[in-house]
Amino acid sequence: MRIAFIGLGAMGGPIASNLQRAGHELQVYDVRRVEGFAGFKASAAEAIGGCELLFTSLPGPTEVENVSPAKDIVWFDLSTNSPSVVRRIQAKHAHFLDAPVSGGPRGAQSGKLAIWVGGDEKIFQKYKTVLNQIGDQVLYVGAIGAGTVAKLAHNCASFSVQAALAEIFTLGVKAGVEPAALFRALRQGASGRKRTFDRLAEFFLPGVYDPPAFSLRLAHKDMTLAMALARESGVPMRLAEAAFEELSEGLRRGWADRDARIAMTLQEERAGVSARVSPEALKAALLD
Repeated sequence: MRIAFIGLGAMGGPIASNLQRAGHELQVYDVRRVEGFAGFKASAAEAIGGCELLFTSLPGPTEVENVSPAKDIVWFDLSTNSPSVVRRIQAKHAHFLDAPVSGGPRGAQSGKLAIWVGGDEKIFQKYKTVLNQIGDQVLYVGAIGAGTVAKLAHNCASFSVQAALAEIFTLGVKAGVEPAALFRALRQGASGRKRTFDRLAEFFLPGVYDPPAFSLRLAHKDMTLAMALARESGVPMRLAEAAFEELSEGLRRGWADRDARIAMTLQEERAGVSARVSPEALKAALLD
């Protein structure tokens, strides 16, 4: 297949190389000359000409909107974009799908990428075999913009967890535990042994908090002790303070003997949305 690829940076370059190794005829373009592509063109327009399929892997929304392919070409945007921008592009270009990736440069090189696709499902199914050549976890998420929402939610969660772990780790070290020993201890605990997002399926997504695996009362007690340790050690804990307040509000609601994760429903109230998943859908998601 003749494929146009625009954007050959840390992610786009390796992804394009994988498509080339898979036997596709590539016409590529980047603002800087990149070696290793016989089909390197002098402009984006020249790269797109005569191609059935277009991939873009660009720094952000502005760069993606500046691409102007013919309306009959199928276009997968691998960039981390804005939902409103991808919907605006799709309104003008019906064959546009948002398909942001996750896995970093190493994943781009090895083909171990998650690709979250939003847009026309029939187009997705038609070209899924091509997507499988650049990623090992290809998932259709929903209508246009859904892939981008999933990517932004993922990255927001990632950086939030990193910030929380930085707080916790500095607390443990300043309170007297050697860093390598603390790292080993945290990895061996209940949370450390599980994939981060798998724990959502235990109580929060099904919306079932009884009987508790770990009661809110005990969680609040443990967090009270942890926050006291932070004060004694002189360690600021901005994120932990917010988490502690959620547990405290849960106690005020009378949820002391329910599972501690019921405090997560407070955010559902504030956001005005339910995150509930049916047992059937949850089972299917866990099997993916």
